[in-house]
Amino acid sequence: MKVNLLITGPPGVGKSSLINQIVREARERNLMVGGIITPEQRVLMQGKNVRVGFFIVNLLSNEQDFLAKADLKSEYRVGKYGVILENIKSIGVQAIREAIQKANLIIIDEIGKMELLAPEFAVAVREAFDSPKPVLGTIGKNVQHPFVEEIKRRRDVEIINLTRNNREMIYKRIFSEIIGAV
Repeated sequence: MKVNLLITGPPGVGKSSLINQIVREARERNLMVGGIITPEQRVLMQGKNVRVGFFIVNLLSNEQDFLAKADLKSEYRVGKYGVILENIKSIGVQAIREAIQKANLIIIDEIGKMELLAPEFAVAVREAFDSPKPVLGTIGKNVQHPFVEEIKRRRDVEIINLTRNNREMIYKRIFSEIIGAV
């Protein structure tokens, strides 16, 4: 059975950590996992661990580069971050399309404001949801975008609200649904 699950919740609740845990478990079961993750880049500044950017990583090839950097001069901005559209297209879109062809499980962490600055990204995400492969992704709690609304209306997509109280239960449920679908 086709499974499309999107995890939402406030910043810092553990959406990406849950995704990373699922990716590890799936790989331990010899499943091919493709798609993208967008980990933070943090540096120690004056004794504080400060977020200075985000990477975009192709889970099949491990190709990665910056998605966004703090204070980068770019016509594409989200908050203090300059977004590198070319990397969304060359790494993100490519990773999703490769996953549709080659992977057992498609990961999209995340469908957010930065990624959606590239229209091609939304096209690739739609292709993933339309494919027969299971999709597990994250979506920001407060992302206002027509494409996000389109996804939320799809009958084949379930939105799961992650909280600190339900993390363990949600992890077990998602893992069993995803593993059951591949």
